[in-house]
Amino acid sequence: MTKQARSWERQMARYGKEHKQATRQRITEVAGRRFKRDGIDGSGIATLMKDAGLTNGAFYAHFDSKDDLVASMVTEQLRGQREWISSTATDRAGVERIVREYLSTVHRDNPEEGCPSAALLDEISRCPGATKQAFTDGALALIDDIAAVLAPHDPRSARVRTLSAYALMVGTMQLSRALADRALADEVLEQGIQNVLAILDVTPESRPTS
Repeated sequence: MTKQARSWERQMARYGKEHKQATRQRITEVAGRRFKRDGIDGSGIATLMKDAGLTNGAFYAHFDSKDDLVASMVTEQLRGQREWISSTATDRAGVERIVREYLSTVHRDNPEEGCPSAALLDEISRCPGATKQAFTDGALALIDDIAAVLAPHDPRSARVRTLSAYALMVGTMQLSRALADRALADEVLEQGIQNVLAILDVTPESRPTS
């Protein structure tokens, strides 16, 4: 085999690997949006693959099962959430911005673009161990990032407090989404912001009255 031929084979092998990784990522991303909108149990493989523009048979070239996809989706969703938090929560004012953006009507009304915990926590709790472990690892990583901002000299001291605040944010969002009374749902979000900031000991920024 000539040097040129070997180079061509390496290029094709690399392209094949990169193409497969890109396809797997596309499936994971569309699954995340679909799961958060319709639920894990309410989203079949056929629907997910149609969303991704692929055939059903292509699914098993990337995932062993739907459970495998769910675990991968949880990992990727929480990684994305952690990136958002890391880029925003650079100081205590950034932590406040995260709380306010999380407990916003925009987040509430667009679950497919939002937090996987608020949309899927009840279903994740019934998933196999691999999915629970993926959630545990991802959630604790982002919690530790926030704790490091709140208590830079001793992040461990703020871990449980931060986790409790995260739990309150998730529960508040779930309740607001479930309420038929829109005005009450909005009030729940606003009160949730105040409660979370109090737990985190973050002083709200001064805001002009309208």
